[in-house]
Amino acid sequence: MELKLKPLSPKLGKEIPLPSYATAGSAGMDLRACTDEPFYIPGQVQMKYGTWAPRLVPTGLAIALPGPEYVALIFARSGLAAKHGVSLANGVGVIDSDYRGEIKVALFNHGWEDYLVQPGERIAQLVVLPAARAKILVTDDLDETGRGNGGFGSTGKA
Repeated sequence: MELKLKPLSPKLGKEIPLPSYATAGSAGMDLRACTDEPFYIPGQVQMKYGTWAPRLVPTGLAIALPGPEYVALIFARSGLAAKHGVSLANGVGVIDSDYRGEIKVALFNHGWEDYLVQPGERIAQLVVLPAARAKILVTDDLDETGRGNGGFGSTGKA
């Protein structure tokens, strides 16, 4: 599968590396902050001042997926989340096959301390996956299962 990548900033591929897989076994490519200056993502301590909010971080790139049979998903970097509380504001970002604008990453800081993002820092991961298109069938009946309509912890804790 080929993924077309369009650098939107002259920094990409020079000062800031292009997205790449860190290892041969990596499922996601690293996305980097394409900014001129470092910036802070406020931590929860800022909540009392009313500035605790997600930060939209530009990546300086656009992509073209081969068609609607693919989707690009943006995931948090586990190290940023585990060590600093920085993760995606929307859980997972979805890039549809027909989107051609700049990829931006909405980051949120769940930690107490402000987090400083440096230009070119790895901020998220991009994973390309097959996307099944569902044909909607409206019905009055769904097949029965052992679980039924049990949800939100109905299968136990262990």
